[in-house]
Amino acid sequence: KQILVLGLDGAGKTSILHSLATNHVKRSMAPTEGFNAICINTEESQMEFLEIGGSESLRSYWKMYLPKVLLLVYVVDSADHARLPVAKQLLHQLIQSNSTLPVVVLANKQDLEGAYCITDIHDALALSDIGDERKMFLIGTHVAEDGSEISSSMQDAKELIGQLVLETQ
Repeated sequence: KQILVLGLDGAGKTSILHSLATNHVKRSMAPTEGFNAICINTEESQMEFLEIGGSESLRSYWKMYLPKVLLLVYVVDSADHARLPVAKQLLHQLIQSNSTLPVVVLANKQDLEGAYCITDIHDALALSDIGDERKMFLIGTHVAEDGSEISSSMQDAKELIGQLVLETQ
């Protein structure tokens, strides 16, 4: 069972995965064309992340992988205001078919000027409309300077994902 990592192209999925895997920052510039799989070992468990690129041509594959996963990590670019409605629409379409799948939304790029704060992201994605049956989390993240250690928000996200994986296995 895997953890599916989705979001629009340019949201920072690959950079986040690299940071979670190595505890160090490496900003990835090239978008993921296709799939990217990363295994992360913690003291409690082994977590297998599957990232599917967010370009329009790849979004049709997203739904195929949903039934096979323990958890959905959905990454949004907090500073990309123009594309938040698309991110919202895609998220709502994805989770319609599975009312119990836990969702962790990472509001990424919180360090950028003009980035929406967590409450604005919550509203822009209409997270309150998603329902009460599922476990749902929203965490603000950012990937800081290359080579530095990951931020406390990224560490929190990693611990939360690890906890959810243990609970759903």
